Amino acid sequence: MSRTALPMTCIRRQRGVGLIEVLITVLVLAVGLLGLSALQISSLKNNQSAMQRSLAVVQSYTIVEAIRADTESAKQGRFNITLDGTPGEGTFPAGVHTLWRAQLKQNLGESATGAVSCSNIKCAITVQWDDSRGSQGSEIQQIVTEVLL
Repeated sequence: MSRTALPMTCIRRQRGVGLIEVLITVLVLAVGLLGLSALQISSLKNNQSAMQRSLAVVQSYTIVEAIRADTESAKQGRFNITLDGTPGEGTFPAGVHTLWRAQLKQNLGESATGAVSCSNIKCAITVQWDDSRGSQGSEIQQIVTEVLL
């Protein structure tokens, strides 16, 4: 048997993965995982903001039910209160305002407040809270619900 000489390129052929290729693969994987974590954080912020918005709507409906229980007081403006106004004492609307604002603070944070403005035919309920944890640009969020009496 005779041996034939192999060319030099066959003998020096690479038989594995080089260190540079492994480092590039790890870099690409790390960038992809960082993108996924940023997406997860953004999703959590948006979910928090959406939950607060839903709670604000539910809280606006609680005052609407109280207004519907005493429409005559609403038509006379006894339910009216501004965002920075303090509820009175001793009447049904004042008790409702006190309880409503306490629930707003409990569900939406200490900066949450609400306002009611009723006329002869409709009421506008405003709920305002601090949404600085959300990913929206604005910190103060506000919803307005209008109902007919």
